[in-house]
Amino acid sequence: MTIIDQAEDFVQKLFKDKLSGSFLYHNFKHTSSVVNAVKTIATAQSVTENEMELLLLAAWFHDAGYTCGCENHEAAGIEIAEKFLKEQNYEAAKIDQIMALINATRKDYIPVNLLEKIIHDADYYHFASKEYISVSDFLREELKMTMKMEFSDLDWAKGNLNFLQNQHQFFSEYALFHWQPKKEKNIQKILKRIDALENETMETTTKTKKQKEKEEKPDRSIDTMFKITLTNHIRLSEIADSKANILLSVNAIIISIALSTIVPKLDSPGNAHLVIPTFIMVFFSVISIIFAILSTKPKVTSGKFTRQDIEDKKVNLLFFGNFFKMPYDEYQWAVNELLKDREYLHNSMTKDLYYLGLVLERKYRLLRITYNIFMIGIIVSVIAFVLAFRSAPI
Repeated sequence: MTIIDQAEDFVQKLFKDKLSGSFLYHNFKHTSSVVNAVKTIATAQSVTENEMELLLLAAWFHDAGYTCGCENHEAAGIEIAEKFLKEQNYEAAKIDQIMALINATRKDYIPVNLLEKIIHDADYYHFASKEYISVSDFLREELKMTMKMEFSDLDWAKGNLNFLQNQHQFFSEYALFHWQPKKEKNIQKILKRIDALENETMETTTKTKKQKEKEEKPDRSIDTMFKITLTNHIRLSEIADSKANILLSVNAIIISIALSTIVPKLDSPGNAHLVIPTFIMVFFSVISIIFAILSTKPKVTSGKFTRQDIEDKKVNLLFFGNFFKMPYDEYQWAVNELLKDREYLHNSMTKDLYYLGLVLERKYRLLRITYNIFMIGIIVSVIAFVLAFRSAPI
């Protein structure tokens, strides 16, 4: 495994374990996109293989500091990268270059060489993206959740326009040639959005605006709550499955070793004392495997619903197990009915979270039993082997 692959695995695990679900923009998806943008620019600029390695390592760690909070995240990311690279016995001179490249991703930094230009431009790849508007909305929601910064639609659009026109610029030849024209198109989109919002403001009274804000705020907080809770449920489910896989692997190895090494020797009269300890060890390993499998065993549902179920609001359309056998036109009709009724939608999301919680409780209960069985089995097996050897004929 290359140092770049190791860095990717490390950052992915770091974000999974330590990054708050409130970071809707600065997350592993954004980091991966920056890495791809670095590859695109660096390849076009014909950098050396060594320079490419430095750029990619810096790109993987450039936002790792967000796991420590928003403030001075570049400095925190530099510390995380330095510690990781030193543990891999990476060259000190190269570590210094990577730290400098991470520092070059600061918003107010003016790059002074080609590599700094490449990584600085790559960090703002989304300015040239067709999805720029939606991506910026993720950043807006992240600022609200992490730093309590709230913006009206108009203020946010104007702030984006000011940053793109007056504060940001691309530096590398590739970005100037390929991304600057696309960035200009996004600027035009923002200008049109500002015009539309200003016209709407002129046509709407102050009283109507205040009522609209009061109505929207609870909706946004509810959506955010569902989003964060669902993310946490999925993360806990992944952790449970990972633990079950570990137990499966360990016990499979124990059984394999027992069958290939110990069992063939039990035919000998001189090894008769090992029969019971070996049986105990294999027995507990098999039981552990059974419970680990049960913890990951999926529950099969009917996959069907009726129109009456939809009208009575009995079926949860957010879970695939309730509709996978239905024709598309029936499912489309049902979803349209769901979207018309906000209470039904929220109840479905609540039901989805509730049953995910029940699944998680079952997973972790079975995992706890599995770990107890495994621990007891190890202890009993060791004791049995010790007693067997002590009582064996000399």
